[in-house]
Amino acid sequence: MAIKVVILCGGFGTRLREETELKPKPMVEIGNMPILLHIMKIYAYHGFNEFILCLGYKGEVIREYFYHYNILSNDFTIELGKNKIEIYPSHSENGWKVTLVDTGLKAMTGARVKRIERYIEDDTFMLTYGDGVTDLNIRELLNFHKSHGKIGTVTGVFPPSRYGELLLHGNEVVAFNEKPEIHDYVINGGFFVFNKRFFNYLNENDNCILEREPLQKLAFDGELKVFHHKGFWQCMDTYRDYKYLTELWEGGRAPWVVW
Repeated sequence: MAIKVVILCGGFGTRLREETELKPKPMVEIGNMPILLHIMKIYAYHGFNEFILCLGYKGEVIREYFYHYNILSNDFTIELGKNKIEIYPSHSENGWKVTLVDTGLKAMTGARVKRIERYIEDDTFMLTYGDGVTDLNIRELLNFHKSHGKIGTVTGVFPPSRYGELLLHGNEVVAFNEKPEIHDYVINGGFFVFNKRFFNYLNENDNCILEREPLQKLAFDGELKVFHHKGFWQCMDTYRDYKYLTELWEGGRAPWVVW
């Protein structure tokens, strides 16, 4: 059985309201495609092309996008009046399996994951948020998870500072480093791997937040390991993040584009 990739797509995206009034945050476009597709392409590049999308706020936008994906992404011939269409596949997403699940409008992240449990057949599944991109090697992450035998693995990332760093000698600036990476602390970058036993830490109550009791208890039980990733990682939490990712894409400097 193939390992499924679960992507959280249901939040309101309130901190990116400039873009999310009419669509959910995962459908905000970086370049010519939704950030959700960027994320899926990262996984598919490493051989994982079966996805489960946890829908919520404006989930119908995501449903319509994938339902019409073939005709929006390929050339086709249609015989009018006969309801006959011939599609000429030309995109790299051929063979992807995408399961779209309504996990509730107001559900928190833990509840959303619990509500897709019935779609997980393999003992292992992967999970990430619908708003972060990286040049992480997904295969290495999975191999690390399998090597330690614990229930969960979280990818730890070293975020860049939002501010330029000045290296001083007295009152003289001897170096200026724009947005340096900070290596003295690690944050949750998403890109999890879990064994199915993790569902025992979750419940379907709307207020079940993945990052609170479930992951805290998993860590307390000694069942959570971290995979350190010192490469590129960036979430799209605010409009500023959106502009930054767009600038990288348009300038041909998008490190997450490994496909």
